[in-house]
Amino acid sequence: MSNISRKRHIAKTFTWRAVGTLDTVLISWIITGNPLTGMKIGLFEVVTKMVLYYLHERLWLRIRLVESQKRHILKTLSWRAIGTLDTIILSWIITGNPLTGLKIGSVEVITKMILYYLHERTWYNINYGLGSRRSKEERT
Repeated sequence: MSNISRKRHIAKTFTWRAVGTLDTVLISWIITGNPLTGMKIGLFEVVTKMVLYYLHERLWLRIRLVESQKRHILKTLSWRAIGTLDTIILSWIITGNPLTGLKIGSVEVITKMILYYLHERTWYNINYGLGSRRSKEERT
């Protein structure tokens, strides 16, 4: 595993976290009715999710599944399971209410899967951090 792929995964980690945090803050704010609670949940997730996301990227680098939409869908599902569990636990701890944690996590399952899939497809078409790249026709 080259240093180049690590740079790519770090870049993907930061871009995804920006998208994911904004989504979490907005959902948490809407569900709790409190913008400060939304910000707290979002800020705690910045740390936990960046670590989890980076580890998820490194694990998927080892999985030898042909680059395709199927790979992106499987990656989306595996990441969402990890991410939702993290959101539920953090939301429960911050609000003190397990039902609020479940509500926030339930909404995020839908919004985050859509956003993550779009993020993966976007990064699949970006060459940053790749030593060599197959042609676009070979990737689709």
